[in-house]
Parts: sequence; C-alpha cells; structure tokens
Amino acid sequence: MRLLISFAALFLSVILLQLGTGGVAPLDALSGVELGFTKSEIGTLGSAHFFGFFIGCWWAPRLMGAVGHSRAFAAFTAAGTIGLIAHMMIVDAVAWALLRMLSGACVAGCYTIIEAWLNAKVTNETRGRAMSIYRVVDITGSLGAQLVIGILSPAVYFSYNLLALLCCAALLPITVSRVEQPEMPEAPRLRPAMAWRRSPLAAMGVVVSGVTGAAFRMVGPIYGIEVGLSADKIALFLAAYVVGGAVVQFPLGWLADKYDRRHVLIGLSVAATASCAVTVGLSGMGVASVYLGAAFFGMATIPIYSVSAAHAHDFANTSERVELSAALMFLYAVGAIASPVVTSALIEAYGAPAMFIFIALTHLALLAFSLLRMRARPAPEARTAYVNTPRTSFLVGRLFGRNRDEG
Repeated sequence: MRLLISFAALFLSVILLQLGTGGVAPLDALSGVELGFTKSEIGTLGSAHFFGFFIGCWWAPRLMGAVGHSRAFAAFTAAGTIGLIAHMMIVDAVAWALLRMLSGACVAGCYTIIEAWLNAKVTNETRGRAMSIYRVVDITGSLGAQLVIGILSPAVYFSYNLLALLCCAALLPITVSRVEQPEMPEAPRLRPAMAWRRSPLAAMGVVVSGVTGAAFRMVGPIYGIEVGLSADKIALFLAAYVVGGAVVQFPLGWLADKYDRRHVLIGLSVAATASCAVTVGLSGMGVASVYLGAAFFGMATIPIYSVSAAHAHDFANTSERVELSAALMFLYAVGAIASPVVTSALIEAYGAPAMFIFIALTHLALLAFSLLRMRARPAPEARTAYVNTPRTSFLVGRLFGRNRDEG
C-alpha cells in the first residue's frame, strides 16, 4: 500500500492520459465516417498517430534533459490537448492527421517521462510490485479509453472537448505532487539493427505485432461499422480485444518460460491466423459472436510483442537491454505507421474482411519465418524471464530490464 501511495500521482496521470488520448483513435474513425472521410483518409489518421508517437519517443529524453521532467510533461500534455480540442475547429482530413501527430507525440512523450520517473524511484526490492501495478493501471486506462467511446457522439465538439479535458487533467497529479524530480537518465542510443543482429525472428515478430495492433486499434472501428455495429457496440468490440490480450498474458508467460519461445511464437501465429478467419466468420452471427471473435483475436495477437521481446533478450547481455528495447520499439513503430494506411485502403477496395485477410497473411509470413529460423540455430540454453512488455516508450527497457535478469 505504501508503494502504491508513493507512486499514486504518476499512476493517476497514466489513467487520465489513457482516457484522454486513448479514446481519440476510435472517435476519429467514427467521426470520419460521419463527416464523409474516405476509408484511406481515416487510415492515414492512424498512421499519423504512430508517426507522432515515434517523434515523441525520440524527442522526450532530450527535452527532459533540457527543461526537466515536469516541464517536459507539461509541454507534451499541452500538445496532446491542442491536438484533441482543435479537431472540430478544422474539419479536414489532412489537418486531422497533423493533429493526430500531436496526440501521438503526447502519448509517447508523457509515457517516456513517467517511465523515467518510475525507474529513478523504484529499488530492486520494490521493482516487481511497482511494475505489476503499473501494468494493471495501464491496461485499466486502455480498457476505459475503449469503453468511453460508447458514450461519446462522433463529430461533436463536446466529445473532443471531454477527451481534451481528461488529457489536460493528467497534468494535475504530477505538477502538484511534492515528490522530488529524479535525475535525468541517459537517453538510449537508437540502433534498430541491434534487434535484427540479436534475433531476426524477434525483429520480424515485433513488426508483425505493430501491423496487427495498429490495424485493429485504428481501423477496427471501420470494420465494426461495416459489419453493422453501432458506436456503443464498437466500444465493447475494442474492449473485448484488450481484455482478451490481458487475460492470456499469465498463461502465455508460463509457456514462454517453460518451452522454446519459437514454438510459442509458431503457436501464436497459427492462433492469430485462425482468429482472423473466426472473426470474419462470426461477423454475421450476432453481436455476441463479434465480441468473442475480437477477444480471441486479442488473445492470439497481443502477446506476440512480449514473446518476441523475450526471445530477443535471450541473446543479449545486461548492458544491451535498454538499447535493445528501444530498437524493438522502433521496429514496432515502423509496422504500426504503415499498417492503418494499407488496411484502410484494402477495406475500401475489397470490403471489411480484407483487413483480417491482410493480418492473416502477415502472421502466415511470421509462421514461415519462425520455421526457417528454427533451422538456422538452436534455442539459447540460458533464457531471461518472460516480461509482459508495454509498447509505450524507448525507455521501457530500463524499467523492465532487471525483471528479465532477476527471473
């Protein structure tokens, strides 16, 4: 309890930030449909978000070093608030893409600052509990962000204003907290090739994870509309995906620690491909079936990033953990930036099922590559502990690195 209280301000900021910025993706998709945007334009908004996310990851450590944690957090939060509240002032797809870059930079920048702050305050004795609470808070905020869409009307100033207020409110816990700001951590060097050198399979896995997650989160609402879901039901559709990914993390972690992680990735690739077929097949069998399909899809696809990251860290030493995590995050962002544009264009050209056909093909490619890599070299004898890794900032490796070594 004392640990929770000491980090209460940071965790409250995480929840408010998630509620404010996490809801803008589905709201933009629904609003875009309402305003007559093409599906490709709506997909571009998702890609713009992840482009801004990448910029925020890169810039945040440098801004922290220049002005300090609190001021940097305030700057990123202000950018996110502007990106949200200006939507209904400039109703244009290109303008919205620029605004989504601001909200994406806000998410990455604020998470980088929060994770740097947490890392400076935890000790080896409190790290495990702090990270567990952090993951629960992050998932709770993400789930709440999907559900809030059910009560917001698309293309209405009030909806964006409410999200902007929640984003702005994330400033309060940190700025009024009496907790002393930590020293600025050294920014990790961004060396994407490191991930490929340590494990080509892991690099491929996180790219596929980026493609899958971005497609569902950013373009999933369009799919929901195409199969006849209303706005409130789309919120539950997206929430079912998050819940599915959350509930399977513990058993997947046990499997990934007990068996060859390449076998686990193969199993997840097969399950992901099957979940795409199941989700499309259940789309005409009622709302409850659509929710079940989304939950199965989340179970099969969300853990791929963490399993891939664990496999990459098996081939790294302790001194490489932070930079390797940054490299994996970079590759995730590459997949996430490209995916919404491609997926939305496919839906526009070939219909709603095209999204899941595209995702299934990427997982079949991962399956084939996994089988190929198993012939290239044996599994490592010594392995790190499986860690449910969030895709939040380049500094996340500093937070969770010791968890791997201590496992």
